[in-house]
Amino acid sequence: MAGLLTQSFVFFIMSSSDYFATAPTGLELLLVQELEGLGAHAVREARGGVYFSGSRQVAYRACLWSRLANRILLPLARFQAADADALYAGVRQIDWLLHLDTAATFAVDFVSSRSTLTHTLYGAQRVKDGIADHFRARQGSRPSVDTTRPDVRINVHLDRDEATVSIDLSGDSLHRRGYRLDGGKAPLKENLAAALLLRAGWSRILAEGGSLLDPMCGSGTLLIEAAWMAADQAPGLLREYYGFIGWNQHDPALWAALCEEARERARAGQGRVPLIQGFDLDARVIRMAEDNLRRAGLAGVVRIGQQSALAARPSGQTGLILVNPPYGERLGEQPQLADLYAGFGQTLKQHFTGWRLGVFSGNPELVFRLGIRAQRYYRLYNGPIECRLFNFDIETARFFTPKHAGETAPPPVPDSPLMQQVQQRIQAGGGALMFANRIRKNLKTLGRWARQEGVTCYRLYDADLPEYAVAVDVYQGETCEVVVQEYQAPASVDPRKAEERLIDALAALPTVLELPLAQIHFRVRRRQKGAAQYEKLAEAGRFQVVTEGGHRFRVNFEDYLDTGLFLDHRLTRQRVQSLARGQRFLNLFAYTGSATVYAIKGGAVSSTTVDLSRTYLDWTARNLELNELGGSGHELIQADCLAWLHTAWQERRCYDLIFLDPPTFSTSKRMEATLDIQRDQIDLIRQALRLLATDGVLIFSTNCRKFRLDVEHLPDSVVKNISQQTLPRDYARNPRIHQCWEIRHGG
Repeated sequence: MAGLLTQSFVFFIMSSSDYFATAPTGLELLLVQELEGLGAHAVREARGGVYFSGSRQVAYRACLWSRLANRILLPLARFQAADADALYAGVRQIDWLLHLDTAATFAVDFVSSRSTLTHTLYGAQRVKDGIADHFRARQGSRPSVDTTRPDVRINVHLDRDEATVSIDLSGDSLHRRGYRLDGGKAPLKENLAAALLLRAGWSRILAEGGSLLDPMCGSGTLLIEAAWMAADQAPGLLREYYGFIGWNQHDPALWAALCEEARERARAGQGRVPLIQGFDLDARVIRMAEDNLRRAGLAGVVRIGQQSALAARPSGQTGLILVNPPYGERLGEQPQLADLYAGFGQTLKQHFTGWRLGVFSGNPELVFRLGIRAQRYYRLYNGPIECRLFNFDIETARFFTPKHAGETAPPPVPDSPLMQQVQQRIQAGGGALMFANRIRKNLKTLGRWARQEGVTCYRLYDADLPEYAVAVDVYQGETCEVVVQEYQAPASVDPRKAEERLIDALAALPTVLELPLAQIHFRVRRRQKGAAQYEKLAEAGRFQVVTEGGHRFRVNFEDYLDTGLFLDHRLTRQRVQSLARGQRFLNLFAYTGSATVYAIKGGAVSSTTVDLSRTYLDWTARNLELNELGGSGHELIQADCLAWLHTAWQERRCYDLIFLDPPTFSTSKRMEATLDIQRDQIDLIRQALRLLATDGVLIFSTNCRKFRLDVEHLPDSVVKNISQQTLPRDYARNPRIHQCWEIRHGG
């Protein structure tokens, strides 16, 4: 991008490989992922859309294949325009002969926000004047204006008195696919429908061989978008008009090749469309849906019919129900709508166990009438209406019965006095603004890093603000769950003040993270001693599966202080995996065996996993099963590690790679002695080293904040501190979270 000082203002010429894709609010993150999949690079979210870079082919692919974008813009120039004269002057400086000629037609879309010039029609007129006068000065004539279907559509966005002038390569909003002529009374835009399908998990359901049902299908938009995704149909293939067709820099051969490729993919994908069906009570909209299906090339592929949603029945063992039920005036007043939702909830409970459900509604209180607890929700907009997509697993345990027909409260949250206070604070519109802003900031930075690195479980916040001494961990599995741990406040802090701040912080999280309070789990983090080290907190017995490093692990958010996966050891586990090929591996104080999973995945020829807890060994076994690991060469041993090390030495056991991650302090009725890691470190390490092969590696780690390794008492060993190398980025603000060493035999 080059800067030119002209007529007392700075004028920037934009790079021809940089683009901006506009999108409805709430779709930006999905659009980032989509554009990256289309070959774009330097992709980043912005207000109202996504910036990206790429070749002309990438821009054409975005126009043809984006299911989510509204428009693909090619920015030409950016300059200050505090008034209409500055706007005119800036537009006139652009070399318009590169983009259209006098025989072409053009139109101008002008949008202003937070700027001095607010009159959009006047702003558009001054842009037209600048273009016309540019041509008159250089060509003696000017192109004509065509507001309906111009050869070139020009987009001008004025924000904070800075104008960005772009060529609209899409020409018309990309949500207009070409199959829908009339959307009915409350049309769902096509790109919003595509976003709902993606957020509801349609891609995963497709991969599992499931079907799709929309029992209130209206004009069939969800059905068509779902079928096109399944068939690999480019959403722009039916469109006859694009903004680049009449553009001077258009490459017709490239565009023709991309369209032919898309047609071939669509032909190949027709046979991959699973059972997709929709119903509606309104015969008129069913006829409309039939017309839309015919134009979309899906007549006979997607099944539709006139039927009540309450009469819906499953057509297979599994699938997705995605529905956009009425939440306004289409069916009358609230009582009638409440009855509809309640009746549909009963249909789901009686007939659709095992299915997934997505409900898109502008009225969360009505969704509550379904009588089922949501896994999570997403905030999206249907035009100007703020709505939410609620995702559910239809399981008997998730259903509840509202107390009475008029009840509109949200589903119950954990019934501790603290969480009840949090619920009251949320209902009162409370929450810590400073804390919320920091969470938003971290979501942008750490959230982007996590997506780029494929990290689905990470620490989002760790006492970044002294006033809010909590840690916030995100676990993204089938649902998004958040674990909040409060650090024990020092005696100098007023307990009542600390509790008020905690309630404010917890009340802010559901709004910022767009999660129901039931998916936010709270713990008090204080030094654990004795039997309290792994003390059970509840008996819910609900587990979820998350992915880390391509491996799958069971986690529990309710029953224990820890979830079953120590996130700060992410890089340590990767180190174990990188060293494990062809090695005999020993995992001491194994907890739930995550390091064992990494070692076997890394190619360990055998493994021994030792822990005193039968619960955690069973958990380890389940983790191995999840990853299709195990066998005769991989043993799980329930034993006191201190006693077992002595027995193993007598048995002449030998290991090439040992992972030793003991608790800071531990005792149990089944233990022969207590363990204090600061006091007992040398004896423990020496016993482990007796089992280590001559050229083997012992990885020793501890989370004891005050720990000091007594290297002087390991004179025959080579000790390397790898704490910094094993510190993940999301824990960088707290470098003492753990300490880690590699220890080898000397000589």
